[in-house]
Amino acid sequence: MIFRVVLRSLATRPLRTAVLAAGFGLAIAVMAELLGVGEVILEQAHSPALRGGGDIVIGGTFGSVDNARFILSNVMGSEPLRSRVAAASPSRRGNLYLITSHDRVPVTVRAGIPTLEKAVGDPEVAGMRAWVDAPGDTRWSAPDQSDILRAMDRFHPVPPPPPVASGFNRTPAAPVVSGFSRTFDGFSRNSWAEWLYFNGRSPDGQVRFYLTFLTGSPDANRRRPALVRLQLDRAGRSTNYSASDTIDDGALLQHAPDLEIGGNRVQLEGSRYHVTLALSRERSGRAAPSRTADVRGEIMLDAPRGRSLPPAAIQGAHGWVSGYVAPVLSGAVHGSVTVDGERVAFDGLVGYHDHNWGFWEGVRWQWGQVAHGDMSILFGRVFPPPSVADPDRVPGFLGVLGPEGPIAFSTSVDIQEQGDPAAPRTITIRATGEQLDVRLALSVEESVRTRMTLTQSSTGTAMDFLQLGGVYQVSGDAAGRDITFTARGSAETFRPGAP
Repeated sequence: MIFRVVLRSLATRPLRTAVLAAGFGLAIAVMAELLGVGEVILEQAHSPALRGGGDIVIGGTFGSVDNARFILSNVMGSEPLRSRVAAASPSRRGNLYLITSHDRVPVTVRAGIPTLEKAVGDPEVAGMRAWVDAPGDTRWSAPDQSDILRAMDRFHPVPPPPPVASGFNRTPAAPVVSGFSRTFDGFSRNSWAEWLYFNGRSPDGQVRFYLTFLTGSPDANRRRPALVRLQLDRAGRSTNYSASDTIDDGALLQHAPDLEIGGNRVQLEGSRYHVTLALSRERSGRAAPSRTADVRGEIMLDAPRGRSLPPAAIQGAHGWVSGYVAPVLSGAVHGSVTVDGERVAFDGLVGYHDHNWGFWEGVRWQWGQVAHGDMSILFGRVFPPPSVADPDRVPGFLGVLGPEGPIAFSTSVDIQEQGDPAAPRTITIRATGEQLDVRLALSVEESVRTRMTLTQSSTGTAMDFLQLGGVYQVSGDAAGRDITFTARGSAETFRPGAP
């Protein structure tokens, strides 16, 4: 039928039919050509040679990637991705200026690691035999886990304290310890503090420890006041031990996380933290003289690859900053301590280590951590003073890590505390994301309250810091993996103190 219509049209109007046929043919030919060109462009866009090497380009939100060595080693080098990564190379762009007697010529330059650039097939350097790795390039081509841990766990120079602002002043304040607070002479008149925090717990929760190595702001002689504090819980009975001293600011910045405070040491040996303790029992809220040691011993914490959270810092007005890194989200604990002649073994405990720094006056936070089997979950949120940032606009976070590295992260996190005004009895956490939907419910069984003179409520009264322990009920999935379990864990929060 169609063929008959075509013949009659051609017989009655041959010229018009020929023009239409030619037009349709030309349109089809142009479409086919465009589709072919599009396919070639797509292939070229994926071509490593035309992109300067590599199939994937990773960039930061605002330019360069922070903690790039950590990404190369602990993320791309983790077990799920290692077999899929043929080669990876860091690069950095910058501007140079060629200055002559007549003109200045801007030149865009790119730096990289020679062997890694050649491995990803960068045609610009493929034939340059003279371009070889410098001695420092091995830090990228073969990153050392201990070196990465040291970079994450370094201490920071104390910036000038924020200027006087509404609700943020430089009154004398006690140092903050993650879980503890004590006032002793020597801390400078600003709220800067930086500390290493360790904890460990037995599977049944009968043995737990919370350990902090804290430093304040340096004085005129560049000495930082420092404090070590251990809380040891055994079968529901809690005892506290501490020691204080000063530490040279320059030595701390050069060697940390290796440090020594009053005969107590932290040393990073490869991928293991080795802690040596000689502490005195606290009496009436104060440490006994350091010459009497009621607790002696050693604690070792392994830092498995892929069980770290890289450094992150929140910036606010007036130079305010609050930073956090977790080098060990979950690791095996070894060693023992002797308490009043009784040996307490720590072998078999599951440990955790984080590091905090910043200005802490007027700051409060929510934090929690639980581990089960080969999985660990960490959540938290920081509430800065309203004078430096809007607390409602600072998101929380939740991360799920497995034995082979990160599983899923989310910043869409809701943390709700239920119970009487003095202390929560339950805490529920809900985190959602593209590949994450998980709910945690903590039933609080233990609570330790500490008055925090460094942090204040909106009414100007000191806040009470609550260190909580109990049982988590965890349910949900992350990246298609079911993560339903029950395990003991810990949490931290604040409550307004009595006037």
